[in-house]
Amino acid sequence: MKTKIADLEFEPLLSAEAIEERIKAIGIQISNDYKHVVPVFIGVLNGSFLFIADLIKQIEIPCEITFTKLASYYGGTKSTLKIRDDIDFAMDIKGRDVVVIEDIVDTGNTAHYLLEKLRIKQPASIKLCSLLLKPKALLKKIDELKYVGFEIENEFVVGYGLDYKEMGRNLKDIYKRVK
Repeated sequence: MKTKIADLEFEPLLSAEAIEERIKAIGIQISNDYKHVVPVFIGVLNGSFLFIADLIKQIEIPCEITFTKLASYYGGTKSTLKIRDDIDFAMDIKGRDVVVIEDIVDTGNTAHYLLEKLRIKQPASIKLCSLLLKPKALLKKIDELKYVGFEIENEFVVGYGLDYKEMGRNLKDIYKRVK
């Protein structure tokens, strides 16, 4: 079923059920990979808020959570490649194992920016977990990208935390723009 958000029309891409199943699998994998440490999860707001909430419920090991807020879309359908750094986190991550939780990696510009910023804080390790990855849109290689929910085509998507003009984040499914 198609849906309209602001001035654009979208059609279903990923169902809530498929998203839920994939998040369960990622949660098991992360729990196994970090069973001997207490990782710090850093959620990248606003888009990752639903993903990190559901993912954390699947993590079966002790962990800590903090957030940062970055943006590169500013209400449009394409990345501006300019990063707006709205909120930094205050937690000391020196010597800690860090897992960054992103909603989507498309150009890789935002992820690259954040990873560089985190390296300065000297964590023991950094891994990136993204619900969505657009491999054909990547402009920068990201070695830290270890956990990916779904690889998708280079299409504009909304729902499950992702927005268009700050709308559509509340949709349970993920939709792609109708061309």
